[in-house]
Order: sequence, then C-alpha cells, then structure tokens
Amino acid sequence: MGVHNVHERLLNAKESEVGALIDTLASGDGDLLWPGRDWSPMEFDRPLAPGAVGGHGPVRYTVSGYAPGSWIRFEFTGPRGFHGHHELAVLPAGPGRTRLHHTLSMTTSGLARITWPLAWRPLHDACLEDGLDRAELASTGRVARPARWSPYVRFLRGRAARAGH
Repeated sequence: MGVHNVHERLLNAKESEVGALIDTLASGDGDLLWPGRDWSPMEFDRPLAPGAVGGHGPVRYTVSGYAPGSWIRFEFTGPRGFHGHHELAVLPAGPGRTRLHHTLSMTTSGLARITWPLAWRPLHDACLEDGLDRAELASTGRVARPARWSPYVRFLRGRAARAGH
C-alpha cells in the first residue's frame, strides 16, 4: 500500500526562526518542536546529522539528509513493514511568513498494511499536529487553533500505555 501523508502549518514568522526549530529536535529540554510531553521522546545516538540513528517509541529511523535550518529527512527502520521516509521542510510563504511542511512517503507490507490505517496513521496525525502547535507557539507566542485528539486517538493512546509503549 502506498502512503503519502502531509501536514503543514503556515506561520507568521521568518524562515530562519522556523528553521531553527528543526535544529532543536531531540535536544532534550531544548527541543522546541517535538511534543515530548505527550508522546515518547525523540532520541538519537548522536546529534542531528546524516547517519544518526534513533526515533520515538517503537517508530525507528535514521537521519538520511539534513540541511540545518531548512530540512531534515528520516528513513524508517521500524516498525516492521514501514518502507520509506518522512521529512520536515521550511518553505517561504511571503514576507514574514513561513510554511512548516511535513511529508510522510512510504509503502507498507505485511501486518503494517492493516496497522497503518487502523492505529499508526491516527496516532501519527495527532502527534504531528501537536508538533505543529509547538512550532506555532515557539515562533508566534500563541496557538490560534490548538489540535485536539479524537476519542479514537485517546483510546489508542490508552491501549498503548497499558501495553507499555
């Protein structure tokens, strides 16, 4: 199954300000983008650079490309059946405006053909929207329309917590 999933947020901020958020990924308390309060922390075996290995929770990947302040790409290594990548890009959107754009592009195989649409996609979508809220807060000082988890996402998160994920 082919998957192309896009999330983006138009921010009233300069490209350099939004790009700096990408550079804080997986930096612990200094991470201004990853919603680590509500989701498994993003961690790598070394600072962000091609070849860094890590992920968050059961989602594993390797940094396959990185242009500081503008773009990062992660190649999936887990869960089993995820074949592809996801990336964040900072795109110009006019004077003083920037688009933070996330693309997930992959194929699924085996059990992932079922688990992606039933569980992983709703969790991925919720996590990404939480991250975009953090980007908006960090770059503008407020979030105009905060993301809300659906009852189904709350159900999935409760099941994952009970299973120890």
